[in-house]
Amino acid sequence: KNGELMDKSLLKLILLISAFLGIVFGILTATPYIGEIAFWILLCFAAVIEMLFLMKVRLLELFTVNESAVIGGIIGFVSFMVFCIVYIPIVAILYKFFNYSTNYGVSMILGNANFGILLILSVFMSVLSATINAFMGFITFYIKEFIKTLDKNEEKRRNIFK
Repeated sequence: KNGELMDKSLLKLILLISAFLGIVFGILTATPYIGEIAFWILLCFAAVIEMLFLMKVRLLELFTVNESAVIGGIIGFVSFMVFCIVYIPIVAILYKFFNYSTNYGVSMILGNANFGILLILSVFMSVLSATINAFMGFITFYIKEFIKTLDKNEEKRRNIFK
């Protein structure tokens, strides 16, 4: 649309779904056994999950590599920041009041770090998540284009044999 990356309503929807993913994965990561898996899914595949969902409901169409990478980066950053906002208090409460640790290293950091260090660590991890998810958005675009090419070739092949 005249050089626009995306309209504001789509951006708001992406931010809202990203925040929702951050909340869900923040809670899941604090649960035993599935916590580590949930953490790695959020860190590496949040953009893929959200972009595939939005494409499935026909609210998102990826036209360029840049667009897919930017959307992936936005999803990764927002979802991980919201994850930190949800996960850190849960772990702190579990550790301080119930002496229960879902992840001993994280509990030790929370027990000994001040707010500034936690904020810097959260922003750093969110930027890392944005970078990984931007790359995954890039990969999602190319896989989508590859599948389109396969579908077009299959359609051409069908038309030849009719």
